[in-house]
Amino acid sequence: METIKSRMPVVFTGHGSPMNTVENNRFTKEWTQLSEFIPKPKAILAVSAHWYTHGLFVNRSGQPEQIYDMYGFPQELYDIKYEPKGSPELARRAAGLTGAAETDEWGIDHGTWSVLRRIFPDADVPVVQLSVNGDAGADFHYEIGRKLAPLRDEGILIFGSGSIVHNLRKVDWESDDGYDWCRDFDAEIKEKIAAGKYADVVDYRHLPAYRPDVFATPEHFYPLLTVLGAAAPEDGVRVFSEGSTLGTISMTGYLLG
Repeated sequence: METIKSRMPVVFTGHGSPMNTVENNRFTKEWTQLSEFIPKPKAILAVSAHWYTHGLFVNRSGQPEQIYDMYGFPQELYDIKYEPKGSPELARRAAGLTGAAETDEWGIDHGTWSVLRRIFPDADVPVVQLSVNGDAGADFHYEIGRKLAPLRDEGILIFGSGSIVHNLRKVDWESDDGYDWCRDFDAEIKEKIAAGKYADVVDYRHLPAYRPDVFATPEHFYPLLTVLGAAAPEDGVRVFSEGSTLGTISMTGYLLG
């Protein structure tokens, strides 16, 4: 793929409840404003927590399916259409860099389209989704980001969507904030990212604020590691969204570069 003069940033966002797709709140406002800080990319390589697979896969469809991977929500949510084109060329490039298997299965799930529809509402940027490998650990997902980093010089936005803290087993449906331990872990991750100490984020289990409650399974955390792997030491860090909701859901987001 062609090299361009300006390097694309990388983005990680907490996506939270699917209802953020249709609601207007402080987080969705911040997603919309993010478009002011991102040059329009040639295409987007999205890593969403909601494509959690045995092995590593990349969707190669020229017209990826919009997946409504949530159940029991109001009909207005399922009426939302966000149908960007795919990019078989980018899928091949990502597969070559990472060893991911190309597939026509899946598409773009709500972890991807619920946020991208705020940043690029015209759906005029092709989107390719890469899975989170449930058979691999933190080091693997960070290394995948390092392998994908050259795409930034080819006009590709690397976009991760998940949540730094995500534990649906302990959700407080009445809360518009996070439990103390949720906020503490979120804050420590923020401190490490601001200091460029990405290795400490990868080794998150040894952080003082870590406790098993921060996530029951790591699929929402691993997209952050892929984004950090694609970042560079000289990248500036913008925390474009900060905070938690429902007690256990971090909505904090980072723009690097």
